[in-house]
Amino acid sequence: MGFEQMGTDMGAELAWDDTIEKENEFILLPEGEYAFRVASFERSRYPGSDKIGPCNQAKIVLEVESPEGVASIRHNLFLHSKCEGLLCAFFRGIGQKKHGEKLKMDWNKVMGSTGRAKIGIRIYDGKKFNEVKQFIYPDEETTQPTTFKPGSF
Repeated sequence: MGFEQMGTDMGAELAWDDTIEKENEFILLPEGEYAFRVASFERSRYPGSDKIGPCNQAKIVLEVESPEGVASIRHNLFLHSKCEGLLCAFFRGIGQKKHGEKLKMDWNKVMGSTGRAKIGIRIYDGKKFNEVKQFIYPDEETTQPTTFKPGSF
């Protein structure tokens, strides 16, 4: 299933006594670089913590295609001056912001946006979850070598 098809199935209402069988299967991706699509976006309010004060919060779900199916990765963005660099990284990652330019955040264009990100694994309460380690900017070339050959430089 391509990104252009994901998220278009609205599903169907179930009756109270319908038979069900399809379970949600959590997919843990190995660490690496992946293409993603922003599958959902929710406006929320963060109550604050020791690190940052109360602020608006964007709760985003990224979808990544894998051989096991579509993996969902939750990612929170805090609309706070201390997190401005993280907001810039997200908007650069989806191609809405260019390096060195100002951007008025347009959240209406976030849903369905695509990009690439380095995905890692985080352990919380003994469970493993995927997390975004870094967004990859489409306006910059990646400098990762494609192959490794021992002894050659």
